[in-house]
Amino acid sequence: MSEPVTGEEQDRARARLVKGPGLLLVWLYGVMSVGAVSRSVYQIATEYDRAPLAYTLSAVAAVVYAFITYTLVRGGERARRAALVCCAAELVGVLVVGTWTVIDPAAFPDATVWSAFGKGYLFIPVLLPVTGVIWLRRARRA
Repeated sequence: MSEPVTGEEQDRARARLVKGPGLLLVWLYGVMSVGAVSRSVYQIATEYDRAPLAYTLSAVAAVVYAFITYTLVRGGERARRAALVCCAAELVGVLVVGTWTVIDPAAFPDATVWSAFGKGYLFIPVLLPVTGVIWLRRARRA
């Protein structure tokens, strides 16, 4: 069994996630959360019949971004692992949805956050999870 983690060790683990590049990740995920939430809420409330799949996928992206933001801010080893799994799942989602929107654009009458690998968001949706996975793996070793 492992030894119990002290409060000081928890504080160091928390600080490690939001230090340097981790702070930039928190900021970027926070901005993406706000953008995806506001976009999906508006579209679902006003235009849902037009492109239900696209708007639902944007809402899923918003939830993923918000959860990753929360876990990065929360810090600690469990939060780091949860964020790592979520970043990997997000990357799979971006790659699947991005590929789908390129291969079958007719399935998406309107864009999602992850359409064309995040082209409408300067490709941040495909770069962010890659950067997050790298940072979270390095934070474990630190």
